[in-house]
Amino acid sequence: MHEQFNFAIEVLGTISFSMSGSFAAMQKRLDPFGVLIIAFVTSVGGGTVRDLLLDIPVFWMHDLFTCVIILATSIFTMIFKSLEKNFQVTLFIFDSFGLGLFTIIGVQKGLHSDIHPLICIGLGTITGCFGGIIRDILLNRIPLIFRKEIYATACIVGGSAFLLLTKFSTFTYTFIQIFTILLIVAIRTLAVKYHWQIPKFYGYDHNAEM
Repeated sequence: MHEQFNFAIEVLGTISFSMSGSFAAMQKRLDPFGVLIIAFVTSVGGGTVRDLLLDIPVFWMHDLFTCVIILATSIFTMIFKSLEKNFQVTLFIFDSFGLGLFTIIGVQKGLHSDIHPLICIGLGTITGCFGGIIRDILLNRIPLIFRKEIYATACIVGGSAFLLLTKFSTFTYTFIQIFTILLIVAIRTLAVKYHWQIPKFYGYDHNAEM
C-alpha cells in the first residue's frame, strides 16, 4: 500500500508539473515542440538536480513511463487548451500541487539515502522548485522562487512538518504524506491571496538597476 501511494504521488506530481509547464509555454505562444520541452524540464528538472546531488542514477533516464506521462499530458493539454480560458489560474493550481507532491518525493529520497533530516528538507525544496526555475528561465521570466511570493518557504515548512510528524506523531504514513502536500498547497494559496511576503531587512533604490 505504501509503495503504491508513493507511485501515485510521483505520477500526480509529474502530471501536475507537466501541465504547469505546458500552460506556461502556451502563454508564451511556443510551438508544440517548445511546449513539450518546457513541460519536460518542468517535470524532471528538480528530480534531476536531486539525483545528481545524491550521486544516484537520474530517475527518468531509466524510466520510460515518466517520459510517456509527460508526452501524453502535454499533448492532452495542447488539444484541450481551448477549454481553459484562464491560463494564469490553471498554471497556479498545477504548479502548487506539483510543488507539494515533489517536495515529499525529495524528502523521502533523502531519507532513503540516509541523509541528515535537515539536508532532506533542502532536497525536497530542490525537487519541488528547480523544475519551475528552469522553466521560467527558458521562458525569459524571473523565477517564482526569486520573486516576493512565498514559494520555497512553503516547501521548507511542509518538509519540516513531514519529518516532525513522521518522528513524533502516531498518524499513519499515508495521512502524513497527504497532510503535508495539502499544507504546502494551502500555504502557497494563502500567500498569494493575502499577499504574504518574507520580510526584507535591507533598503533599495527604486532607480537602481535590477
